[in-house]
Amino acid sequence: MSANAAEIQLEVRAATKRYGGLTAVDGVSFEVRRGEIFGIAGPNGAGKTTLFDLVTGMVRATSGEVRFEGEPIHRSSIHEICHRGITRTFQKPSVFDSETVMGNAVVGAHFGAGTPWWKSLRRDPEVWDRAQAALEFVGLAERADELSGPLPVYDKKRLMIASALASSPSMLFLDEPFGGLTDEEIEALLVLLERINESGITIVLIEHVMRALMALADRVLIMDQGRTLRQGEPGEVMSDPEVVRVYLGSSAEEAASTAAIRVARKEER
Repeated sequence: MSANAAEIQLEVRAATKRYGGLTAVDGVSFEVRRGEIFGIAGPNGAGKTTLFDLVTGMVRATSGEVRFEGEPIHRSSIHEICHRGITRTFQKPSVFDSETVMGNAVVGAHFGAGTPWWKSLRRDPEVWDRAQAALEFVGLAERADELSGPLPVYDKKRLMIASALASSPSMLFLDEPFGGLTDEEIEALLVLLERINESGITIVLIEHVMRALMALADRVLIMDQGRTLRQGEPGEVMSDPEVVRVYLGSSAEEAASTAAIRVARKEER
């Protein structure tokens, strides 16, 4: 059943990005519904991160259209897109190493506030309150005064998420949030992302950790060589023989087991 216009929060239409003779994203179209978790997966080099960059304003589309809340954003700047309600994290943990945990969250809160740069020279109580609330949400409030550089990977990923949440987004883009984590950390992050989504924030994520993607995503887009390979509900997509051949690189039985993970987790919730 197709979503009605009120349910659609993000529309990407025939998005294309070329770098000279290389087409990194080739005519990709999809919609993200308000309040859902939308997953993007595919082999390395499929164009997933470039697609993220295109939607979030890091690069300009060669052609195509991106609309958020019904308005075109494919020619908007990064800060304009952030102020509209879209924010993101990156594949590699990206924090200000020489800043404290609180300092990183304050940067996110200030950037999302849309206030003039000179207001960063004074302590804005609203900005600091949002930063504090974001750290409490991800479980880092007790480490607010620590330097960010020495933090382990899991804590840096949580800090990136806190900085993003401090900008008060309505849609959160996550680039491989589960990469490099232990099994216990994956489970803890699954719970955190479910809580974020339950708070009313739409999530779009790129992910290679199949059990995490299957547990979270309401719908999935599989990319290959810059194009859409398959799109739909996770169980159907991951059992598609072409997806198994191109992406999973394993048997149909393994693809089916990832679908079973999703069903079990949804029943637990």
